[in-house]
Formats: sequence, structure tokens, C-alpha cells
Amino acid sequence: MLYFFQGSVVFMKLSAFGEKLTQKTGILELMDDLGRAMSTEQHLLMLGGGNPAHILEVEKIWRKRWQEILDNGDELERMLGNYTTPQGDADFINTIAGFFRRNYHWQVTEKNITVLNGSQTTFYFLFNMFAGVYPDGTKKRTLLPLVPEYIGYADQGISKDMFVSVKPTIQFIDKHTFKYHIDFDNLYKVDAIGAICVSRPTNPTGNVITDAEIAQLHKFAKEREVPLIIDNAYGSPFPNILFTDITPIWDENIIYVLTLSKLGLPSVRTSVVIANEEVTKKLTSINAIASLSTGTVGQHLVLPYLINDELMTISQDIIRPFYHKKAEDAIAFFHQQMQNSTIPYFLHKSEGALFLWLWCKDLPISDYELYQRLKERGVIVVPGHYFYPGLQEEWQQKSECLRITYSQDESMVHKGLAIIAEEVKKVYV
Repeated sequence: MLYFFQGSVVFMKLSAFGEKLTQKTGILELMDDLGRAMSTEQHLLMLGGGNPAHILEVEKIWRKRWQEILDNGDELERMLGNYTTPQGDADFINTIAGFFRRNYHWQVTEKNITVLNGSQTTFYFLFNMFAGVYPDGTKKRTLLPLVPEYIGYADQGISKDMFVSVKPTIQFIDKHTFKYHIDFDNLYKVDAIGAICVSRPTNPTGNVITDAEIAQLHKFAKEREVPLIIDNAYGSPFPNILFTDITPIWDENIIYVLTLSKLGLPSVRTSVVIANEEVTKKLTSINAIASLSTGTVGQHLVLPYLINDELMTISQDIIRPFYHKKAEDAIAFFHQQMQNSTIPYFLHKSEGALFLWLWCKDLPISDYELYQRLKERGVIVVPGHYFYPGLQEEWQQKSECLRITYSQDESMVHKGLAIIAEEVKKVYV
């Protein structure tokens, strides 16, 4: 074993795995900014992270449920004091399987459900299950069919170059609005695929891949005998932060991933995977090794709201309209700040999630320089170049975009958007 010395402290050299997971990454920078903004006394305008809003009506529901747990015999002690199986809590698993059979007519049982410690952990397991070096020496990649895509995927692979992605086509909707679509012509040219993954709605752009695109991806995946992974962190049936109608689908070739985070429960770190029985067994095995078992707090909190389907009502009637109104307000406010400007700026059509995706065409400086200038003024956003994992093709737009969160307090969002508009105008002048 190799060591190096610095003063009186002995340091062990890191493996390739250690080096990879300790390097500076986009997700590390994002979460560091988020943590500092949430804990510091400085008046930072946090328009960068994916922290859900504190919705009073929803918080009252979780307070009420917590009190029920305290008053319900030994439920608190069982929730905090007992391990579950590596697959998750049996009551929760059976309940969520019944929820999807009842509401979506999906043919799922407890053998199709795995509960894991958050979606970031879930995708670490999934990507490394299906992509990387295989026992026969061949190498396969996870295909991201639509970039920009979630920043947290980029560094999940244990092996190098585990992602491949395809540049989208662009539909211009009006003078300052556009939408990305999957370029299926180029998608069919990609080979050596172990899995396909899309977020729906897409983080960072708020894009919702259409039902027709999902159907075509599903067919594409089946033809190649690989799973289609759908990241449903913001989607249907919960938290249902969707501003357009979709039809969720599942069969044994689809891996459907949900999380409790955007229900206002990001700290419980609870995700749910719906997959075929073989994938469920493999994930359970990996979870036993990596985590022993799954945290139970989130499972206990939401259980009764799955039994009576109230979780759908909370999502549809409280969470969805709350974010839809905030999105519309933020978009209108930003356009107002940019009115009478000749700057070629565009916002992606807002169809869901918590973000505005700002594209400043022919931006005179890089997106990272703009991010730093905004940070100096106390506004935290995320530079867009982090959101293109696996895209080898040169594309100017990669350094012309920002992801902006609109989920925080309205006054904070307005102040931040006003400063962003000012800085964008300055760099073009």
C-alpha cells in the first residue's frame, strides 16, 4: 500500500475510483452553492438548486402525519428503531404496488418494487448495472437521448465514458420561446448501448418528452433489448409538477423511478423503483451491500396517503398549481425585464419541473463567466455546460445557457431575475 507524507499526517493515495468520485464536479458545485445559500447569513439569492418550495398546505399535511405517528402506539419506535429488508418496508411496497394497479392498471406486485435511499443513489446503481465493462470485455454505455439532461447523471459512472447523448432538434415557438425534441435520425446511429434514460419532465429545461417520443424510445429500447429508464422525479402521479398532459406507461422493459423529494420531503431520501422482477432482485442485492437497508421515515410518512389515493389529490390540487403559477409569474417577469431589448435570448417552453432554461444566443462570454459574475452579485444559478453528459459533438449552445430555479420565495426570484437580466444586457453591450 502506498502512502505519502505531509508534515506529521499520513495520507493514503486514492484509487482510480477514489480519484473519480472526489474530483470537482457540477453536482458538487451545485450542492455546495445550495448548502451555503441555505445556511449562510449572507443574503444570497438561491436560484440554482433543485430544493422544492416550502408549500404551507403541504407542510401542514406532513406535520399532521408526524403527530399521528407520535400518537400511534409504537409506530415511531418501529419507524426509527428497526431495519427494513434491503428491498424496503413490506407494507409500503405492497401499498405502492396496489396504488399503481388501482390507478394505472399496471400489472405490478411486490416483486416489481424496490425502495432505495434517494434517486441519486438509485441512478448510481442502475447506470453501473447496465453500462460499463461487461464480463466478456465488451463495453456498453447509457444513452441519454435528449440533452441538456440532469446534472447529477454526469459523474455516476464507475468506468470512463459511460454516457452517450445526441444533440436535440429545436422548435422555435415564438420570438423568445423554444422547445427541444429528440433527434431520432441520429439516435438510431448510436451503438453499444446498455440502457436508455430520460427525465420527464426534464431537469434542467422543464421539457416534457411527448407520449409519441416515449413510445418511439420504448420501441427503440425493445429492439436493442435494453431497458428504458424513466426518471420521474417531477412527474406523474406524484409530485405531478407537469403543465401538460401525459400518459405514464410501464411494462417489464421499462424502469420507472419516483422520489418523495419534490413532495416537500427531500431530506428523507426515499426513492421507488418499478421494474421487472429480475431488476428488483439485482437492486435489492446491491442495496444490501451498499446500504444494508432503506430508510423508513419517508415510507411511514406517505403510507396512508397511498392507501387512500390522497397523494394524487395533494399532487394534482396543491403542488401542481402552486408551481405552475410560479413558473408563469417568473417567465412573465423575466420577459418584462428584457423588454425593448434586441438581445437574442430564449426561454425553453415551461412544461414542468422547477426551472427556467435560459439560452442567450451568441453570448459574448462563457456561461461559467456569467455564472461567476452573477455569483459576485449574490445570485446563484447553474452554468449550462454541466448538463450535456456524453455529448462529444461541438455545440456552441453548450456554453450559452443557464439553469434558473423559480421555486423559492417570489421576492427572491424577482430580485434574482432582475439582476440576471441586467448582467445579460451588460455582457452583450
